[in-house]
Amino acid sequence: MKRFVAPSDSITLMSRTVAIVTMGCARNEVDSEELAGRLAADGWTLVEDVESAEVAVVNTCGFIESAKKDSVDALLEANSLKGHGVTRAVVAVGCMAERYGKELAEALPEADAILGFDDYQDISARLQSIVSGNAHTPHVPRDRRALLPIAPVERAAARDESYASSLGAGGSLFRKRLGNAPWAPLKIASGCDRRCSFCAIPYFRGSFISRRPTEILQEGAWLAQNGVSELFLVSENTTSYGKDLGDLKLMEKILHEFAEIEGVERVRLSYLQPAEMRPSLLQAMIETDKVAPYFDLSFQHTSPTVLRRMRRFGDSEKFLHLISQIRALSPEAGIRSNFIVGFPGETQADYDDLADFITAAATRMRTTQRLSISTIKLRKKSFVKELRRYLRLQMKWFHFAPRHALVNQYAC
Repeated sequence: MKRFVAPSDSITLMSRTVAIVTMGCARNEVDSEELAGRLAADGWTLVEDVESAEVAVVNTCGFIESAKKDSVDALLEANSLKGHGVTRAVVAVGCMAERYGKELAEALPEADAILGFDDYQDISARLQSIVSGNAHTPHVPRDRRALLPIAPVERAAARDESYASSLGAGGSLFRKRLGNAPWAPLKIASGCDRRCSFCAIPYFRGSFISRRPTEILQEGAWLAQNGVSELFLVSENTTSYGKDLGDLKLMEKILHEFAEIEGVERVRLSYLQPAEMRPSLLQAMIETDKVAPYFDLSFQHTSPTVLRRMRRFGDSEKFLHLISQIRALSPEAGIRSNFIVGFPGETQADYDDLADFITAAATRMRTTQRLSISTIKLRKKSFVKELRRYLRLQMKWFHFAPRHALVNQYAC
């Protein structure tokens, strides 16, 4: 559980205290800071500990099973404080809240309200109503891909007209830093157009939509003015940035502008889709001053058969070629990836193909990459045990990564 502290805001006649607890990924951290900004602008005082807040807002994660459990635990922990101090209401926001809505409200009566992304625009009014004792009607989840045109190039106009209110979840400069770390995530887009069979993100985050360059750069400058020296560009699929703005190579064209922001010493890109990596983006990441040679590539598997079942593309040969391209341009570059083992229909031959790929990839790298393993409830649990042992023997830690491995149980 992450708890953040923000400077005290001026107290208004409607002064209330609120604590925001963030679960999940860096994109959720951005959402929490946007919620904090909106609340602070309307007179709420942000506090560090849930125990000191009248309202506890838990920004939930709904992606993998362990993250869902952590989110529920955080809500229950906050609820246990009611009646023993100042805490009066517990509110769930974020991906799990959006994904399950009414169903979550019925299953978790300990939460006083389940708010979806559409409530973010009016978050202050929602919390004020809840703390005043009014009941909130939870939303019925819907496929958020239907909120935007199918054609990416037609989305920009819709986004400019109504993104901040009717589509929610980001897109404004209402942001307040929660903490004082020298690095911060900077959201460049939201949603995803890919249809990976193991992933529900497009359903509850919606179709891919880019933020305009001027808006992102302004926020980057604001972060630098507030103590940030490293910008971490995040989205569901960074390689797609700009396609809905009519320029798929837009990232290559503006990347240097992030590095030119006064006070910024490093820029990192995350969530790169291997099937969409292009030579121009690869070269821009290597050649642009202050951009870290860090490649966050989610291969997921290497067997063509398994990848097609996942509705993804590529194979060992293509992925090894991409690694070789990176190494040719930057021998010391870091590569991070994720692999899912035990995917339905995976055979021993598929698993062996993945193991062979790891060996081949390691031999091509002077400094080997960090691997994080995601597992689905396995048909052959020994696969995970064997692969974990194999990775411990084969892989060394890369200096960009925390010194621990992540082994998560996947849940669609």
